[in-house]
Amino acid sequence: MKILFVASSGGHLEEISCLYPIACKYDSALVTENGGQEKTLWGDKTYFVPQINRKQANFPIAFLKLFIKARKIINKEKPDVIISTGALMTYPFCVIGKKKKAKIIYIESFARIDSASLTGKLMKNKADLFCVQWKEGLEFFPNAEYIGGIF
Repeated sequence: MKILFVASSGGHLEEISCLYPIACKYDSALVTENGGQEKTLWGDKTYFVPQINRKQANFPIAFLKLFIKARKIINKEKPDVIISTGALMTYPFCVIGKKKKAKIIYIESFARIDSASLTGKLMKNKADLFCVQWKEGLEFFPNAEYIGGIF
């Protein structure tokens, strides 16, 4: 089984790095953003994409380019499963992965206790398994699976 782990930089990358013991058991790779944490546990099995911010002036073009990059990486890696902790840069990978018949596991951010993230809202109907780390998350995502913290 091939697993592609996808997370933006910062806290999302820290969260997905907690799943590294799972990555070691399978053929796996990581996709994250450029931005200060270029050294990851995955080493040369890491792909970097530009950081994206939905408030930037060229967001639509940058987001389209991210879809193109996501397609190239997914075509190369051919994952059976994509696991994501968010944020928005992960969405193109999950959409394209789903079209390529990969199973999608989305884990809502540990930081989301009192509200749902934008990425969570986008992913709730796309993920094959949608997980929350706080029981309070079930209020926003009643069909989610409560898994507790992955930290």
